[in-house]
Amino acid sequence: MKTKYCRESRVVRTSRVFPNDVNNHNTLFGGKLMSDLDQVASISAARHSRRECVTASTDSVDFLYPIRPTDSVCFESYVTWTGTSSMEVFVKIIAEDLKSGQCKIAATALLTFVALDENKMPTRVPEIIPETEEEKKLHETAPERAKIRKVRKQKSQELAAFLTTSHPWN
Repeated sequence: MKTKYCRESRVVRTSRVFPNDVNNHNTLFGGKLMSDLDQVASISAARHSRRECVTASTDSVDFLYPIRPTDSVCFESYVTWTGTSSMEVFVKIIAEDLKSGQCKIAATALLTFVALDENKMPTRVPEIIPETEEEKKLHETAPERAKIRKVRKQKSQELAAFLTTSHPWN
């Protein structure tokens, strides 16, 4: 299976912040941001694998700076690391004040996707080659994040086995 560059999976999407997108603090609603970042990240995963992909986990979403109705919001995503069938996708969210032109990193996110074959089973994905300093840094630090994901998943499975499925309204 051939390797691919991070840039081959890059997705960039810019949009405005409209009144129905904001919360009671007049900043972009976090759930809206999370929905949008999952969409762009899923395109990056599909571009890299050229397969149907599913979100395996949202590993982190860090809200760093509020996004206001006077801002545009730019999502940039790309695959930073691959396992056998899994892909780590980084999403950088940039807020631009449309009057001043000032840009800030408003949020960052890391998600994991799994590529599926025709039978909806995990399938191999190409390895990734980073080129820029940002891509190299994310690629070099990915194995540590993969170990943390594995431990977190095991703990989540243990908790799920303990939890009850009885109807809470009974």
